[in-house]
Amino acid sequence: MSTFVLGGAASGKSLWAERLAESYDRPLTYIATGQIFDDEVAARVQIHKNRRDDRWVTVEEPLDLTATLTTARSEQVLLIDCATMWLSNHMMAGNDLAAAQAALIKALQTCPATWVIVSNEVGHGIVPDNKLARQFREAQGRLNIALAAEATLAVMVVAGLPQVLKGSLP
Repeated sequence: MSTFVLGGAASGKSLWAERLAESYDRPLTYIATGQIFDDEVAARVQIHKNRRDDRWVTVEEPLDLTATLTTARSEQVLLIDCATMWLSNHMMAGNDLAAAQAALIKALQTCPATWVIVSNEVGHGIVPDNKLARQFREAQGRLNIALAAEATLAVMVVAGLPQVLKGSLP
């Protein structure tokens, strides 16, 4: 089973994804892609940490998701939160986004574990006023399309409510 969870900022997508992962009643690994650069982000990360109990193992991996995905076991559930931060990390590091995306998709295709990946929908707003933001929006759109194509279940979370885009809820 593979699930792509999409939503806007503060839509409830991460909480919904966590609950879905827990419903499988298998060993849980939370793969955190965010990097803490200020107090605001630190507080947000703490909220996410406080929601998870001792069933979860946390792996902090801002860039190289392939290592964790390729060493996963079939009995595990991996929750990657989130693809947007992962992409942003690669963009800010000046990495080749197409190559990073291709490596991620290949790793997801061969990952033996059940995976859930969270991402932001960034295409519902106005056209950004600067080149970097427009490049990011386009790259995020391409990544979301690729992730949705790989998933057996794709869900858009709006106001905490899942709207199935592909597949069916377990």
